[in-house]
Amino acid sequence: MDMMTMVQRLTAVYGISGREAAVAEEIRRMAEPYADEIWTDRLGNLICHKKGEGPKVMFAAHLDSIGLIVTHIESAGFLRVAKIGGVRPEKILHSLVRFENGTIGTIASSGTDLGKLSMEDLYVDIGAESREEAEKKVSVGDAAVYMGQPVQTGTTLFSPYLDDRLGCVILLKTMELAADSPNDLYFVFTVQEEVGLCGAHTAAHGIVPDYGIAVDVTCTDDVPGSRHTVSAALGKGAGIKVMDGSLMCHGAVVERLKELAAGHGIPAQPDLMSAGGTDAGPMHISHDGVLAGGISIPCRGIHSPVEMADLRDVDACIRLAAAFASSRLE
Repeated sequence: MDMMTMVQRLTAVYGISGREAAVAEEIRRMAEPYADEIWTDRLGNLICHKKGEGPKVMFAAHLDSIGLIVTHIESAGFLRVAKIGGVRPEKILHSLVRFENGTIGTIASSGTDLGKLSMEDLYVDIGAESREEAEKKVSVGDAAVYMGQPVQTGTTLFSPYLDDRLGCVILLKTMELAADSPNDLYFVFTVQEEVGLCGAHTAAHGIVPDYGIAVDVTCTDDVPGSRHTVSAALGKGAGIKVMDGSLMCHGAVVERLKELAAGHGIPAQPDLMSAGGTDAGPMHISHDGVLAGGISIPCRGIHSPVEMADLRDVDACIRLAAAFASSRLE
């Protein structure tokens, strides 16, 4: 299956944190030709195993997306909401959202100073004229995700939820390419990453990997007004994670990824983030420790309704992940 078809299929599926089952089922169907066994753990992580005699390698990409949850329905039918994950009010105003049952709304603000928006200022307008009418469509506790379709122009990809459906695509393509790996490979599609890196905790505890590689997006340092707190740039290749807010990556993993990129002619760049975490964080402190690192997709507009990536970088990430999966590890 080509990459864009996979992106379209995965971004179309509802999968907010804590409600990822539909995304997991879609990935299960895609992964079945390439895995020896597939199961879902108690928390909801989808685990695809390619058996091998070598060290255990756990690749992780998260299934879940950020969004909004209804906390109150006003008498006029407007929905007050709280955030699920790292939502920033100024990034989402006037965006379309949809609920799991298909109800559509738009995000509006009751605040007067748009430069100082808070979540308390936001509400979702679903076109209802009363609380009673709204309650026929939405209940308190229902959650909404951003609406939008992936759009490709040249090598540039625009879409909601590239974080981290692109990482899921990379894991699927790596499974396909690493058919003859000597290692014992676990491709884990984790749940509830956006609300605390939760799924990777339980998955790593169950698998007990020797190596852990998180595949996720990373912020870029190539836009006007950058504060230089990150290092990646769009179109410069796969990010080799050195650190983020959840860990300092193991030096041996960082060097191995650098060597593989150089040896296979894969464009690569260092990835340093001073804040924010990935699934590599909980993996590296599982049991008595895991040699952990990350392969990162440079992405602009992270956690906004329209994220942006370069397909050349995505291809580099696939090649680097496949090279690591297929290399002889000790």
